[in-house]
Amino acid sequence: MSTNAGPVRRTAVTVRPDRVVAVIGPTAAGKSALSIALAYELDAEVVNADSMQLYQGLDIGTAKLTLDERAGVPHHLLDIWPVTAPASVAEYQRLARAAIDDIFRRGRLPLLVGGSGLYVRAVLEKFDFPGTEPALRERLEAELAELGPAVLHARLAAADPEAASAILPGNGRRIVRALEVIELTGRPFTAALPDPVPHYDAVQLGVDLATDQLDQRIAVRVDRMWSAGLVAETHDLIARGLRAGRTASRALGYQQVLRMIDGDCTDAQARADTVRATRRFVRRQRSWFRRDGRVRWLDAAGDDLLAAARAALTSARTHQ
Repeated sequence: MSTNAGPVRRTAVTVRPDRVVAVIGPTAAGKSALSIALAYELDAEVVNADSMQLYQGLDIGTAKLTLDERAGVPHHLLDIWPVTAPASVAEYQRLARAAIDDIFRRGRLPLLVGGSGLYVRAVLEKFDFPGTEPALRERLEAELAELGPAVLHARLAAADPEAASAILPGNGRRIVRALEVIELTGRPFTAALPDPVPHYDAVQLGVDLATDQLDQRIAVRVDRMWSAGLVAETHDLIARGLRAGRTASRALGYQQVLRMIDGDCTDAQARADTVRATRRFVRRQRSWFRRDGRVRWLDAAGDDLLAAARAALTSARTHQ
């Protein structure tokens, strides 16, 4: 967490002092830039809700803001896990709520910012995670190792098409977890998720733009990742245990560079695969967020995104 004193409110836009503002939406839509501007508007601090920005060293490929780009705005829950650690939504929930509660106690506003839909929901809603059963988990992980994620993803698609559409076919860890919950509960993984009941009062601002425009942004972003040194960063992360990280090694961009390093594809193919995989991921993000009618959507291609966010916050205050 930054120890900077943080931004000072600059406008008359106000939000209830016990309300979280969430800035969500697909990758590359412009959430980070808007969050910095809003932090200065609202005397706010950012709480990260990007599952891959939780990892130390996954900087270029996740478009993690540099200290200069954070512009003095305190950021919480960046770089909290080594690349060897498996993801834990339950642990993230605990840490994020602790950060939010601390921000409230200090009289500031928390901005929950990111595109990981399950992580956002785990923080904002009353959300208890189904348990685990070690023997069942061990069996499913053995099947994953023997058969590969594609076979298990097909099994998940047959049992719970909605869950399969939200989980990347290569994300073996999440596929195993979904199948585990299905076997434990006898219900689809998505049915095991609770109906939305707020844990915090929140305003959710969704940032998006037309598919063709976002597709172009993604292509430009991937080119910039390569120019900024993604391949060198991946080599450095290998030395820090990236290959042993069941979650971090699957991050977009890094998994493609790992394949290139292993000689399974060329540099050009790795770039193209990263663009394609990111575009597929964006479709899944949209599918998740668009199901929630509480999100107030903003057009990132509009003339003034900050003004649109101000208007949405004012409307939310008027109708609270």
